[in-house]
Amino acid sequence: MQVGQPSRTAMATAQARAYHQLADEPRIFTDPLAVRMVGEQAARDNPFDRGVDPDLVRRRRLFLAARSRFAEDTVADAIAAGTRQVVILGAGMDTSAYRNPHPRVRYFEVDHPDTQQWKRNRLAEADIAVPPSLSFVPVDFARDSLAAALARAGLDRDAAAVFVWLGVVVYLEPAAIAETLRYIGGQGEAAIAVLDYSYPPDAGQRARAKRVAAVGEPWISFFTAEQMRAELETAGFTEIDDLAAADAVRTYSRESAAAVSISGPHLVRAATRRTS
Repeated sequence: MQVGQPSRTAMATAQARAYHQLADEPRIFTDPLAVRMVGEQAARDNPFDRGVDPDLVRRRRLFLAARSRFAEDTVADAIAAGTRQVVILGAGMDTSAYRNPHPRVRYFEVDHPDTQQWKRNRLAEADIAVPPSLSFVPVDFARDSLAAALARAGLDRDAAAVFVWLGVVVYLEPAAIAETLRYIGGQGEAAIAVLDYSYPPDAGQRARAKRVAAVGEPWISFFTAEQMRAELETAGFTEIDDLAAADAVRTYSRESAAAVSISGPHLVRAATRRTS
């Protein structure tokens, strides 16, 4: 990403989530703030989608919607079970903290300082209030200490927490991924993590990899399901659910596997102890 500018890929993801609200019925994921966050014109004009097969764009958009729905369902279940802390790692333009109906549940948005400042400006422009239950935590994952930043923000390491980590892993070096997973797995009472990762790109994904690399945000790390499970188990997770992209979409859609097939991405929910 460019210094002083928000992450281009985070913005593209927000545009896809917003366009899902305008273009897809039935919706997989409903977010009444998504279009306000990015603006309707931007939602309809995602630069990463120009010149790309519209069906592939749609399938990717449905996966991003399913990814957000999966994360928010996981958070809702954890809150219902008593968890009162939610950490959004690489928050981008995520709006879940602004739709949180539970004033006693604390949200922590962790992101690069430039992206976070752009978001705060955009929230003010869109007249979206920042709730007192939300703390902004500026962190550069490649250089800063996540543990120190969250400690300063007031995260209780002895209490249960849900960590949502979407659209980030593929951009990090393996050591940073392992360190973050160990930190999450060390949450005192219990930890739940929702994250996504990608298999090495095939021909269909290489074109997108080149596009994101061209804006300074290259894909770096890839895993198989077996490799990701090993990383999670090493970090202390004992309950691991792993869904390929098409399976994630079909969880919330009646469309066929062929209609929503997209190679590469996987979605994971992992816990350090059984949560049900």
